[in-house]
Amino acid sequence: MRDRLPIIKTSSWSLALLLVLPILAIFYTAVGDTGDIFPHLFETVLPTYTLNTSLLVAGVVAIAIILGVPTAWMLAMYQVPGSQQLQWAMVLPLAMPGYIIGYIYTDWFDYAGPLQRGLRALFEWQTVNDYWFPDMRTLPGACFVLALVLYPYIYLLTRAAFMEQSVTLTHSARLLGCSPMQSFRRISLPLARPAIAVGASLVAMEALGDFGTVNYFAVSTLTTAVYDTWLSYSSLTAAAKISAIMLVAIFLLISAERYGRRKQAQFSPSSSSDAIEKMPLTGWRKVGVLAWCWSLLSLAFILPLLQLLVYAWHYYEKNAVSEFATFSYNSFYTSSLAALIAVGIAWTVNVYRRLRGHGVSVAPMRLASMGYAVPGTVLAIGVMLVLTRGDHFINDIATHYGWGRPGLLLSGTMVALLVAFVVRFSAVAIGSIESSMAKIPPSLDMAARTMGCTTTGVIRRVHLPLIRRGTLIAMLLVFIESMKELNAAILLRPFNFETLATYVYNFTSDEHLEYAALPAILLVVVGLVPLILINRSLEQKYQ
Repeated sequence: MRDRLPIIKTSSWSLALLLVLPILAIFYTAVGDTGDIFPHLFETVLPTYTLNTSLLVAGVVAIAIILGVPTAWMLAMYQVPGSQQLQWAMVLPLAMPGYIIGYIYTDWFDYAGPLQRGLRALFEWQTVNDYWFPDMRTLPGACFVLALVLYPYIYLLTRAAFMEQSVTLTHSARLLGCSPMQSFRRISLPLARPAIAVGASLVAMEALGDFGTVNYFAVSTLTTAVYDTWLSYSSLTAAAKISAIMLVAIFLLISAERYGRRKQAQFSPSSSSDAIEKMPLTGWRKVGVLAWCWSLLSLAFILPLLQLLVYAWHYYEKNAVSEFATFSYNSFYTSSLAALIAVGIAWTVNVYRRLRGHGVSVAPMRLASMGYAVPGTVLAIGVMLVLTRGDHFINDIATHYGWGRPGLLLSGTMVALLVAFVVRFSAVAIGSIESSMAKIPPSLDMAARTMGCTTTGVIRRVHLPLIRRGTLIAMLLVFIESMKELNAAILLRPFNFETLATYVYNFTSDEHLEYAALPAILLVVVGLVPLILINRSLEQKYQ
């Protein structure tokens, strides 16, 4: 199998190093001199931004755990009417961008919104001084909105952990006199702690990298500091320093999560006969579970989606259909290219891992997947640093040979956006193809070799047909993630080039989301596709 291995090895390592280059560029540039800009920021606003970021992450994680863990327990352990539908419907809020939820809730909760108008009419209040009402445009409001769209991370992982626990443990606890709540607190919850920790870390990284929601709520965080430093102070070096701080924070967050469960080991193999049996609920317990689940789903997905549909109905004539079509094409085109490139990279590093077969070969896969943990705004800085150097190099070469300066071929075009999408979401494609390839027995490779197949023949005749579904899923997931990406797109898009995400966000930030209701609905519908795939895979796993 080594006839083509050197080529595959070189390609795999080269692609992995190219993907990690923007991250390295951030740290390299952060060492440079920023003049008085960074010291000024450090003395004035950075402490506040850092505090806001810490409070935001802590608040979002806490609320997401409060929402996600009880929901996972209820739907994993108890049988209530509609539980089959609820268990996958609780994931739907992931399809709703946070800044859209933020706009809708602000519209509802503002002084001129329907809730306050109704209260003033009901109680005959005259001014705002006559009553107190929560303000959504605050840090707690941002925490609540982000938790509504991010709690499914914790719900999905925790529910899977509850479903995989051995039923004998629960039965033993009941025989020893534990109530269902005591069994949950003493047995099920500690066993699910690793899953909760992983889900919480995902929520924390998403909250740390969020730009659209916090910027709309006027909450200054490190992510908005990167954006403002780049555009307001025109200092990539200062922005790189802040980005490096965020990358270190992410590294510490992931390390702390792994260190916290370093000594944990769980051995509870379960067979089909040992699977969790859901207990039917009656009376007020059934009503309570249904009220909790449907209220959460309504607040996080159903009511906001209905509001978008109302906007689309009433403001259809003001939705610029021609612009909508143009920006949809932009999104589909760039996302399709990113999906094809990311799948090509995923194929290369996975095939190298498969053919090589020992520990060193996994390094390109891990390096190529590092970009997924980097917030989009931070990644945009790294991509711009690398592509700007590339543009200077190209222009210097062209000038040397007398061809004239071609200008910004990389950093000023769609290439920058495309590179950011590939670096950010190649990990999604790598993971999907890796899981599919892991299911292929090594004996099939050996059998193909004994029948005279070369390495190329094994890949074409054995691997490709068997992981075709995983490849299609990988392509689809990267496409959809690229369609929804806002943080990198808002910084790297060329002039007069909008994607659906930036188009919707521009109207949201201008307080006119109703004029972009149609593209917002399209973004939500597109985001539902990976959730359907996840639900189908979970149903197959636990049937």
